[in-house]
Parts: sequence; C-alpha cells; structure tokens
Amino acid sequence: MTDLPDFQALALSRRGRCLTVAFNRPEVLNAFGPVMHHEFVAALEFAARDPGSDVIVLTGEGKAFSAGGDLDRMEEIIADPDQFDAEAADAKRIIFTLLDIEKPVIARVNGAAVGLGATIALFCDMILADETAKIGDPHVKVGLVAGDGGAIIWPQLAGFPRAKEFLLTGRLLTGAEAAQFGLVNHALPADQLDARVDALVDELIAGNTQAIRWTKVTMNLELKRIAHALMDPGIAYEALSVRTAAHRDAVAALKAQIGAKKTRN
Repeated sequence: MTDLPDFQALALSRRGRCLTVAFNRPEVLNAFGPVMHHEFVAALEFAARDPGSDVIVLTGEGKAFSAGGDLDRMEEIIADPDQFDAEAADAKRIIFTLLDIEKPVIARVNGAAVGLGATIALFCDMILADETAKIGDPHVKVGLVAGDGGAIIWPQLAGFPRAKEFLLTGRLLTGAEAAQFGLVNHALPADQLDARVDALVDELIAGNTQAIRWTKVTMNLELKRIAHALMDPGIAYEALSVRTAAHRDAVAALKAQIGAKKTRN
C-alpha cells in the first residue's frame, strides 16, 4: 500500500480503502494560510491517484471543519495585494482538482465551515454535517467578492434566490438549516456523525467501483463547465475587492472586535 505523505497543516489517515484528509490547524479553527493552500492541492492530487483508496473523506481536526480565510493572512495581502494572485491560483486548483477526482469525496462537516471552508465542503459529492455546525460564505462581511467558488456552487445546490440571499448577506446557517435548503445531504447530532459517515463510506466501497466513478464523472461534466465559465471572472472581481478601502476597514474592525472579546474574557 502507498505510504501517506506528511504535511504541516493536514493529517492523512486510512480506514480500509477510505482515505481521510483532515485540515490540521485546530488552534485557528483550521483557517487557510499559504501553507495549507499549497498542501491541500497536493493532498487532493495524492488522493486522486492513491491506489489504496476508493473513497475520500474531508474533515477538520478539533472543533471546526475550516473557518476559511486567516485574518492575519488577509492583513498581509492588504499590505501587498499582489500576493493575492498566488492564492487565487491555489483556489482555482483546489476547485478543479476536487471536480476532477473520480473517487467519491465525502465532506464530514464536524464544525464551522465558513468561506473557502464552506466552498470546499459544498463541492464534495456528499456532505454530512453536525446539525449545529455553522455553514456560510461571509466574504461580503469583510468587503470581499465570493469569487473563490462560492458563487458557483451555492446556486447549484440551493437555487439562485436562496443562494443570493445567503451570499449577499453573508449569513451563517446551522447544519440543520443547510440540510433543509439542500446544501448538505444530512444533518446529524454530533454523536451520530461518525457512524453515519462510516456507514456511507462502507456502502460506497462495497459498490461497483468503476460504475460509481464513471457515474460521478458524468454528473460532474456540467458542474465543471459552469466552474470553467465562472471561476476566472469570480477571482478577478475578488482581486479588485481585495484592493478596496472597504475590505481594509472591515478586516480592521473584525480584528478589533476579536481583540475586545479576548480582553473581556
């Protein structure tokens, strides 16, 4: 069996023919920084070609799936907006690599899935969530365009009116609400999540591997067409918003709010 690669910001493990890729920055709720961006693409590429697995599970260590963008990293990009170009390229690779994987990919949303974290979860083939997990794409709340995939996948799952409501307000939903709106397959009590994920994994592994993969490939053709049409414009608009005073002020206000909360506690 192929050895698992080592990463700084990810943890990989096996259970039979299931490969689990876990975001592993629990101290910052698995928020994305430059290292995790690069490593996640590499982990997905490994998972796609891994001969030891037929199903992939994406999840997060600790209390969150992924809180999305790292505020410290946002400040670095505000100071040097050209750094956004590299992250934009990584974001595109994440989405298209996810779409190209032939194996079923299950999101185990054990806690907050926000911004890019939500986008990654929703681009998975099946999403099982803790019913209390917070799920949403609040790009607009920090003055950014939801250009890294959210504007692509939310309308496909929830329909345009609801997707516009959620993306234009940046509102967060619970896992239970996300299931109600068709964003996730199932929302479960936390103590039932692992058993339900394991049962789904085992059902897929017991199925006809090639038929499952080719059926997924066929269904993803239209989603890939949409992603290819919208990803570049979305990233371009987000790149513009990165350079605005509104974004700079929103990040500063959020940092101050977090700092005040820590002081009170």
